[in-house]
Amino acid sequence: MHIPDGLLPPSISIFGYAITGGVTWFSLRQIRKEEDYQQQIPKASLLTATFFVSSLIHIPIPPFSIHLILNGVMGLILGYFAFPAILIGLFFQAVFFQYGGLSTLGINTIIMGLPSLMAYYLWLLRKLPPFNNSLGNNLLAFLSGAMAIFLSALLFIFITLNNLSPELNIDKEKTAILTSLIGYGIQAIIEGILTVILVTFLAKVKPEII
Repeated sequence: MHIPDGLLPPSISIFGYAITGGVTWFSLRQIRKEEDYQQQIPKASLLTATFFVSSLIHIPIPPFSIHLILNGVMGLILGYFAFPAILIGLFFQAVFFQYGGLSTLGINTIIMGLPSLMAYYLWLLRKLPPFNNSLGNNLLAFLSGAMAIFLSALLFIFITLNNLSPELNIDKEKTAILTSLIGYGIQAIIEGILTVILVTFLAKVKPEII
């Protein structure tokens, strides 16, 4: 789901940086409105590191091999911290693992960061009926984790399909990209279940985190 350097035209990469800069500014502004935001920094740092290494955890599902992204979990636990945390994590992934690229860092942050914020907004519904119970919380946790991944996949596919180089075999590339949506659908279910497990565990041992 990481778009590498050289795949997108410069105008799209610049646009990606502009949007990422705006959303980062908005997120930091919302964070500063929280009275205890400095106390959240260690938690954000820990989850940024988790996001950074999650790309190394591969799950073989023939004929696919997927790796965890956890942007739904990031949004659910970190709230507005999630977007800048994902930006930092993607930067280090590009530098150390060559996942994605520096020219596409803005676009990749949009692909994974915006769904993370949407997962956070969805999770806020847990305080409202009919979700203010254990079953409702689990349902929202699953939807938050799964929706973030699947929405990221849709953004990735939309951006990639609309910026394929004419030098490539367009039909073959489109088929491969659209086929990958099946793997992302499976990954969405897996991360939705992992999100439920994590939320259930944290609700028992450290509920203030969520």
